[in-house]
Amino acid sequence: MTGGIAKSEVGEFWGAELRRAGFDAIIVEGKAERPVYLWVHDGEASIRDATGIWGKNTKEAQETIRAELNDGHVRVAGIGPAGEKLVRFACIMNGLFDAAGRGGLGAVMGSKNLKAVVVRGHTLPELAQPDKVRALREWTLAHLESTRNFSEFGTGEAMAGFEAAGNLPVHNFRDGLFPAVTKIDARTLKETIRIGMDACFGCPVRCKKIVEVKEGHYQVDPAYGGPEYETLAALGSNCGVDDLKAISRGNELCGAYSLDTISTGAVIAFAMECFENGLLTKKDTGGLELSFGNAAATLEAIELIAHRRGIGYLLAEGVLRAAKKVGKGADAFAMQTKGLEPGMHEPRVKPGLGLGFMVNPHGADHCANLHDPGFAVEGGLGEMKSLGIIEPLPADDIGPRKVALFRLQQFKRIINDSMVVCLFLPYTIQQMADALSGATGWDTGVVEQLKVAERVLTMARLFNIREGLTADDDVLPDRFFQPKTDGVLSDKPLNREKMMKARSYYYTLMGWDPKTGVPLPEKIEELGVA
Repeated sequence: MTGGIAKSEVGEFWGAELRRAGFDAIIVEGKAERPVYLWVHDGEASIRDATGIWGKNTKEAQETIRAELNDGHVRVAGIGPAGEKLVRFACIMNGLFDAAGRGGLGAVMGSKNLKAVVVRGHTLPELAQPDKVRALREWTLAHLESTRNFSEFGTGEAMAGFEAAGNLPVHNFRDGLFPAVTKIDARTLKETIRIGMDACFGCPVRCKKIVEVKEGHYQVDPAYGGPEYETLAALGSNCGVDDLKAISRGNELCGAYSLDTISTGAVIAFAMECFENGLLTKKDTGGLELSFGNAAATLEAIELIAHRRGIGYLLAEGVLRAAKKVGKGADAFAMQTKGLEPGMHEPRVKPGLGLGFMVNPHGADHCANLHDPGFAVEGGLGEMKSLGIIEPLPADDIGPRKVALFRLQQFKRIINDSMVVCLFLPYTIQQMADALSGATGWDTGVVEQLKVAERVLTMARLFNIREGLTADDDVLPDRFFQPKTDGVLSDKPLNREKMMKARSYYYTLMGWDPKTGVPLPEKIEELGVA
């Protein structure tokens, strides 16, 4: 418990608390002359001095703010030292273990001298159609079978299966085998250091791990939750680390400093491969033995990155910029698209996911994406049948039907993101539309929702073009077109020609030029985004 409320309520309920405070959104412009935080409550907003908490980690800052406001119930969305130091992959922490984790939003707050946005509200918003929302809630409670594993283990229970299928990133996505995988998966975590499960506000799934380690080299504070799959893989197998307590400690450090765990693990793995190949030496690392499997060095690298000290200053720039700085062929080890390090999933197993890594406007994101094996069986198609995908597609397929499936799944995920709804709950697109109309009274439906998603993607594409990105940026790292060194993918690289054809067909389906990816004038007019 934190201040008399469940820890999960601190972060996930932040957006709802903003509405209770009388606001739909906050736009922050310019830069404060000194560190500040924004205090929003019951229809009022004020800027308060944050000089005394600048430099503090997220837990210290949250405790100080609550004490200053004499209210243990305020919700805090803030940054730690990594955001203040403008680490390229700093995130915004909602509470202590829920992150707006990708793309460097924490650095944006840091660039504005904005330590936190703090919210408290007491006016419960009215629902336009309460019965409609209540019916959806009752349906959800009756259809939670698909979330049972999440309730028991959280994410990461299937890591052994991932390794067997080739989907587990090992040693910077280079290798396939990680014999110690069961030492770091969610099952072992449950049996060893997990002390409970937490949830987003009001959610019956309760998929969030809480871990604690009281003794030894790697003590872990349960206030920071516990590592989910992406973290277990990013700070674990991708860095060659098989110590679950060390990974959990790394998860805590990232939460305390406001670091994206995926990019943090990816940039450390990049540095480890550079070190292994002599592109970085102990002189460059300040004596740090930055080799695969070195848990202590991994944790020290997190400290250095968060505070931009020593080799951490270079790594805080992310793998794209770090590789350019290192030179000497380091770009071969830089796993990124559009500067974003990939989620911990393997395009050589999931080519549809690889297409998503290529064309997503913000880079190699695994969430607004397709995970191919789920659609390779009849039972996995679900509502895709109602959208025209009537037959399962082989996991390794990347032909026109798979591209059409990817585009629809991408739209669905954008709807989820736009409505701030969890990906794990079994809602259909129709139910998403019903939820929105029930809550707001808007007369909306499936077709309009899909059109909104298409508009979001096209606007993002136009923004990227304005900023100088082209089709040449819609590419995967060369490593994915090479086989892994061992395991089931040792003879199964991605086919570059097929992936480029898939990209061109995706452009066509989106109403973009099939070669350049530039939205056609007719599509811009249709969507009304001119």
